[in-house]
Amino acid sequence: MKTFEELGVSPEIRRAVEEMGYENPMPVQEEVIPYLLGENNDVVALAQTGTGKTAAFGLPLLQQIDVKNRIPQSLILCPTRELCLQIAGDLNDYSKYIDGLKVLPVYGGSSIDSQIRSLKRGVHIIVATPGRLLDLMERKTVSLSTIRNVVMDEADEMLNMGFTESINAILADVPKERNTLLFSATMSPEIARISKNYLQNAKEITIGRKNESTSNVKHVAYTVHAKDKYEALKRIVDYYPQIYGIIFCRTRKETQEIADKLMQEGYNADSLHGELSQAQRDAVMQKFRIRNLQLLVATDVAARGLDVDDLTHVINYGLPDDTESYTHRSGRTGRAGKTGTSIAIINLREKGKMREIERIIGKKFIPGEMPTATGICQKQLLKVIDELEKVKVNEEEIAEFMPDIYRKLEWLSKEDLIKRMVSHEFNRFAEYYRNRAEIEIPTDSRGERAGRGDRKEGGFEKRSRKAAPGFNRLFINLGKTDSFFPSDLIGLLNSNTRGRIELGRIDLMQNFSFFEVPEKETINVVKALSRSKWNGRKVVVEVSNEEGGKERAPRRENKDRKPKEVSVKGSKASKKEKPSRAERGYANARGPKKKDDWQAFFKDKEPDFSEEGWARRKPKKS
Repeated sequence: MKTFEELGVSPEIRRAVEEMGYENPMPVQEEVIPYLLGENNDVVALAQTGTGKTAAFGLPLLQQIDVKNRIPQSLILCPTRELCLQIAGDLNDYSKYIDGLKVLPVYGGSSIDSQIRSLKRGVHIIVATPGRLLDLMERKTVSLSTIRNVVMDEADEMLNMGFTESINAILADVPKERNTLLFSATMSPEIARISKNYLQNAKEITIGRKNESTSNVKHVAYTVHAKDKYEALKRIVDYYPQIYGIIFCRTRKETQEIADKLMQEGYNADSLHGELSQAQRDAVMQKFRIRNLQLLVATDVAARGLDVDDLTHVINYGLPDDTESYTHRSGRTGRAGKTGTSIAIINLREKGKMREIERIIGKKFIPGEMPTATGICQKQLLKVIDELEKVKVNEEEIAEFMPDIYRKLEWLSKEDLIKRMVSHEFNRFAEYYRNRAEIEIPTDSRGERAGRGDRKEGGFEKRSRKAAPGFNRLFINLGKTDSFFPSDLIGLLNSNTRGRIELGRIDLMQNFSFFEVPEKETINVVKALSRSKWNGRKVVVEVSNEEGGKERAPRRENKDRKPKEVSVKGSKASKKEKPSRAERGYANARGPKKKDDWQAFFKDKEPDFSEEGWARRKPKKS
C-alpha cells in the first residue's frame, strides 16, 4: 500500500491529512492523485460515495494553487448547496497549513452580496452550484478566464437536475487550455455524452466495476401490496431498534407525509426536501449528523452531499425512477470499510425495475421476510435488556438516594422488578401489535407477469399506472430512441415554463414517455411544451388516457374535429333537452308501448285471407 508521500503530496497537505486520521490513501486516491498532479490530464473517475473522492481531486488542486496570486484558479461544480459546503469545508481542512489560501463556497439560498464581496477580496478556489455561479457571471462579478482546473463532482446528478445548459454556459467562459475532472458514481449515457463534449483524451479511472455497488452493502427487497407500504416500513424500522438511516422517497409531498406520520407515532424522525428553507435544512442535517435524529426522510436531491458516517440502513420507499439513483442511495451506507444494508420496499409491478438494478449493480436482492409482531417485540425486548446492561453506575453519586429507593421497592421481588423495568419500554410495541394482522405477501401471478412486461420497451405499457395523489400523468412523444432522458425533460421544462415545476414519476419508453406534474400545473405544462421543439422535432404533450386499467399513448385526434361536450355525469350534452308532449300540443302523455295483438283488432271474427288485398304466402317450390 502506497503512502501520500509516495503519491507526491506536499508536506503541508500531508500534515493536515494525517491529523485528520488518514494514514494511507484510499484506492480512488491512489489512482487519481498522481495523474492530476501532471498537466493537461482530463479524467473521468467512476467511484461510489464514501470512497474518498473529495480528497482525490482536492489534494492535487490545492497543491497546484499559486497562493501569491489571489485570482480564481480552480472551479468545482456540484449539484447541491449541501455538497458545496461539504467540499469547501474539506478543502479548508486539507489546506490548514497553507497560509493565505482562500476557498469560497458559492450557492443559492445565501446572501449573494456577501459572496460578491468575497470575490472582490480575491479567492483561489471556487466551489459552486451552477445556478448561483451563472447568476454571478451575468452580473459581471466573477471572471473565469484564469481557471486552470475544472471539477464536476456528481456530474450525473447535475445532469439529472437539468443543469446541462448552465454547465455549457459556464464552460464556455473557461479557457480551453484547462484540466477537466469529471467524477460520478455511475457511467450513464448522459455521462458518456458530456465526457465526449467537455473532455479531451480523458483517462477513465474506475474503482470496482462500472456502476457496481460497494461490496460492503447488503441489498434486501420486501415485496408488499401498495396499500401496505407504510405498515411495512414501520415493521422494518421496529425490527431494527438501533437503526440509523435515511428513508428515500420520490417526491417532496410523499417525503413530508411519511415524516409527519412517523413523528406523530413517536419515531425520532424528520424530513429533508427542497421546499424547506436553507436554515431549516441546515438545522435538520445538523441534528441528523450528531444523531439527535434516528431517521431522516429525504428526497434524492436533498440528500446529495449529506456526508454522514456509520449509517446502518438506507430504505428505499419504492425504487427510484432511474437505476443510477439507486446506486447513489445505497452508497450512503457501507462506507469507509463498514457494512450496511440497503432495503427496498416494492410492489409486484416494480419487479422488472428491480431486475434491471440487479443487472447494473452486479448483485442480487435478498428476498426479505416481513418481520412478525412476535419477532419485533422480541427485538425491542432485547434492546431494553442491552441498554440496561450498558448503563454505567456511579456508586458515589447515587448512594444517598438508594435507601429511599430500596424502601420504595422492597415489596417487589427481583423477578417482579425486572418485569416492570422491561415492560416500561416494551408495552407500547406489545399494545400496537397485539391484535394487528400480519402483512399479506402478494403472490398474484398476473402481477408477476405485469412486472415482466414493464421491461418491454417496444410498445405500450401493459400495466395500470395511476398518477400519485395531486399529480396528473402526461404523455410526451419522445423516448429512448430519441436519446431523450430525464435530464432532457427537466431542461425542456426549464426552458419553456416559468417558475419551478415539481416533477413526479418519469417513465421512459422506447418511442415515447410519461411523466407526472402537479394537477394545478397541468394546463400550463401542456400548453408550453406543445409549442416547443426538441432537436428540431415538434413536441407533443397530452394528458395520459387511462381506460380499463390499461394505459395507452393518447390517440391522435383529427384537428378539424370539434371535441364533444360531456356533462358532469359523463353523458353527452350536445343536444338540448326534448320538450314534453304537452309542450308540443298533445292532450295526453304517450303511454308505454304494448305488444301488438292483431287478433284483438278483429275481435271475434277471423279475417278471410282469400279476400282481395290480403297477402298470400306463396307455396314453397318443390
